[in-house]
Amino acid sequence: MRDSSHITDKERQNAVADILNSGSFQSARTLIHALQPAEIADLLESLPPSKRKLLWRYIDLKDEGEVLLEVGDEVRESLLSELDTAELIAITENLDVDDLADFVQSLPLKVTDEVLHSMDRQYRDRLEAVLSYPEDSAGGLMDLDAITVRSDVTLDVVLRFLRKKGDIPRHTDRITIIDRYGYYEGVLPVRRLLTENPEVTVASVMRTDVDVINVAMHDADVARLFEDHDLISAPVVDDNNRLLGRITVDDVVDVIREDADQTLMSMAGLRPEDDYFSPVMRSMKRRSIWLGVNLATAFLASWVAGQFADTLDQVVILAVLMSIVPSMGGIAGSQTLTLVIRGQALGQIGAGNTRWILTKEAIVGLLNGLMWSVVVALIAYLWFGDGRVGLVLAMALIINMGVAALAGVMIPIMLKRFSIDPAVAGGVLLTTVTDVVGLMTFLGLATFWLL
Repeated sequence: MRDSSHITDKERQNAVADILNSGSFQSARTLIHALQPAEIADLLESLPPSKRKLLWRYIDLKDEGEVLLEVGDEVRESLLSELDTAELIAITENLDVDDLADFVQSLPLKVTDEVLHSMDRQYRDRLEAVLSYPEDSAGGLMDLDAITVRSDVTLDVVLRFLRKKGDIPRHTDRITIIDRYGYYEGVLPVRRLLTENPEVTVASVMRTDVDVINVAMHDADVARLFEDHDLISAPVVDDNNRLLGRITVDDVVDVIREDADQTLMSMAGLRPEDDYFSPVMRSMKRRSIWLGVNLATAFLASWVAGQFADTLDQVVILAVLMSIVPSMGGIAGSQTLTLVIRGQALGQIGAGNTRWILTKEAIVGLLNGLMWSVVVALIAYLWFGDGRVGLVLAMALIINMGVAALAGVMIPIMLKRFSIDPAVAGGVLLTTVTDVVGLMTFLGLATFWLL
């Protein structure tokens, strides 16, 4: 039998799922306790609602809050509906202030009031301070538990202070330096604290060149700053440079993951918090909206094709080849669209380089169009023995792939200008452009040259 200490967390997750699916629940308890809250959350989201309720019974109270924070909104809502107020209050007692701020925002208003009144005044004031900032800002991510010292003390004093404190917050790689009024002055890296002469003052070894984060900074910009500078933690200040708290890498990882999920799901017209096991009718209603939009664009493309009905009646070969041009344009445009949306998300595309990107993508589209036009023209000629049809197909392909590249750049830029998420609407608009332009150029050229 394999030593349980060598079992991976993924194997434990799979084992718990198998046990729950088999109906033997008690034996799952030990395996569940060995999992991290995020792994339990993944397991909950992979189970149907009835099995989730069974799994929830075996989760430690100290982990319940973190598990609820890790699951999607819809799954969290279903789990919270099964808990009474006393249980919710007990859960909040095990959460840090920044995590608690995220948690209480998902609770019903009546329950939120009761949770707030159950706290001591100092803790409630700290929570309300975090809740006063937008959820997608540095203030919304901020952790108020930051270790601070003054610059005029020695390193030995700092070390004795930490020993007396007994415990320090997670991800503490630096100690923040403030003056007597609470204004930020710099940071003392823990490695310097441990390696420098303990008799020297903090002022002589602290760093003042470290970037601080303004409390109003958008969370996506915070994530980019952490990525660019390989940060583990960073101090947060207000407009007057007064220290408010700090942001740690674990919160930034959550932001990065949520943004990635948002982009991926939005491209299909879905939300990252959607539950895989949500009721059929609810899922159907959500997805039907974008199916309806797509249907409207499909009818538009069909209407364009209908304007060339006489051409299709006389040259039946065109009906066989008609889908090639829109399809190739759609793929070419999607490649450009994806790159531009990613560049926007990373802050790499702006007014200063839009023209360069537009020119470059147009050239790439035209060159690809030229290369593949030769291939499709040759195949059309060998297939049907008509060089004119091959030429029409080649010309239409060049035009549509060039237009698709331009549309792939301009659509997300224009949508961004009107505060519309390009990941949501970009694909639908691009499909409309490539279908309409592709059919119009192919059938229009065929009408001009073949009839």
